[in-house]
Amino acid sequence: MALSRVCWARAALWGSAVTPGLYVTRKLQLVRFGLAWGAPRSSKLHLSPKADVKSLISYVVTKTKVINGKYHRFLGRHFPRFYVLYTIFMKGLQMFWADAKKARRIKTYMWKHNVKFHQLSYREMEHLRQVWARGRYPEVHGEFRRDVTKCLFLGIISIPPFANYLVFLLMYLFPRQLLIQHFWTPKQQIDFLDIYHALRKQSHPEILGYLERVIPLVSDAGLRWHMTELCTKIQHGTHPAVHDILALRACFSNHPLGMNQLHALQMRALSRAMLLTPYLPSFLLRHRLKTHTTVIHQLDKALVKLGIGHLTPQEVKSACYLRGLNSTHVAEERCRTWLGEWLQISCSLK
Repeated sequence: MALSRVCWARAALWGSAVTPGLYVTRKLQLVRFGLAWGAPRSSKLHLSPKADVKSLISYVVTKTKVINGKYHRFLGRHFPRFYVLYTIFMKGLQMFWADAKKARRIKTYMWKHNVKFHQLSYREMEHLRQVWARGRYPEVHGEFRRDVTKCLFLGIISIPPFANYLVFLLMYLFPRQLLIQHFWTPKQQIDFLDIYHALRKQSHPEILGYLERVIPLVSDAGLRWHMTELCTKIQHGTHPAVHDILALRACFSNHPLGMNQLHALQMRALSRAMLLTPYLPSFLLRHRLKTHTTVIHQLDKALVKLGIGHLTPQEVKSACYLRGLNSTHVAEERCRTWLGEWLQISCSLK
């Protein structure tokens, strides 16, 4: 009897516990069914496939930046010397790519608006001169071709298996010959510019000797005297004044010092002084010299419009180095003074 009462009590308790649960579950199912067939789904609850792709890309980019930062810290702690080279290499890639894109934008603007090279601003002309030189502007003898030549050479010799280790060794041993300027360290930039200027200076005595030998060929007695005085000052290390140089401009427009009257040896010496290739036939040397001096003259005119005061210190030193002054060891104010004297001479010429 007692056992039957316990069974009935247990059944009653189970009924009171289970029945509401089933009711609630069924009610939730009906509510879900109504939501599914009733009001439209909210866009906030479900992302579109395009949004999913964007979120995935942003997640991957964020994780990549975090991993890259950890990798940089690891290299900086455990391999500091290699980390310096690695940082210079990565920054060099970024600068090289940015320079190439900027040059492409300038050339696109020139093509769309039919703008000539000499009609650009000074900074645009200088950028094209440094980076890009091909196509319809062959007069711009820039450094981009030499940089591409170096990259192609390294790419070709690294094709055979395991040859890339030899490439790294050659790049380490000969950075000036095989690496472009974007990948030079700050110390290497100063050292290599000194080397290039030393190469230019080697041709200066030869050029001065040619000037002395042509003095008797000058027909005007006054010009002969001015030429003799100028050569004497240069031999004694005295910097000639602006009026000393301008007094002789008639000698360089006709015989014997006009561009069309120069001999092959004279043009080779001038090419070395301008860091141009001297190992070319005479007619190509003359063409290169004419176009190179024309570009510098056009840059001078654009620089006069801009004003030397608007140039940054690095732009001033780069402009002086292009025109023959080793500005790496000269103070900025002295460079500005020298560049102003150069522009005074250049803009007085036709």
